[in-house]
Amino acid sequence: MTQHVVCPHCNSTNRVPKDKLNGNAELSCGKCHQPLFDQHPASLNTAGLNAQIAKSDVPVVVDFWAPWCGPCRMMAPEYEKACALVEPKARLVKVDTEAHQDAGAQHNIRSIPTLAIFKGGREVARVSGARSAADLVKWINCYTQ
Repeated sequence: MTQHVVCPHCNSTNRVPKDKLNGNAELSCGKCHQPLFDQHPASLNTAGLNAQIAKSDVPVVVDFWAPWCGPCRMMAPEYEKACALVEPKARLVKVDTEAHQDAGAQHNIRSIPTLAIFKGGREVARVSGARSAADLVKWINCYTQ
């Protein structure tokens, strides 16, 4: 059985055997040859975010943030830690709502940081405010099992 995984670098969709997602195999994009998961949140623009949400079988966790936001900057290292603990069970990404205001508007982001989980092309959970890595992992695990 395979799952679709969208490359965070070139937005191409890759078919990956499910057992490789559960293991520690290093997975690379068939098109750009970049790692599909590198244990760091990918910074996406609106097109990249839309590709991840629409095409990926892996749940997508989005941190909507802005560079001027103090709580966003405080949470960034915690989000990075959570990413290292959660990938490849879920894809963690960041969207700068200052640079990509259309993404914020499209997803009705009213405060930052706002975290949202998308599965099967739709939003399944949302929470606002900074969180610790442990809280993030616990919250993500509730929706990605």
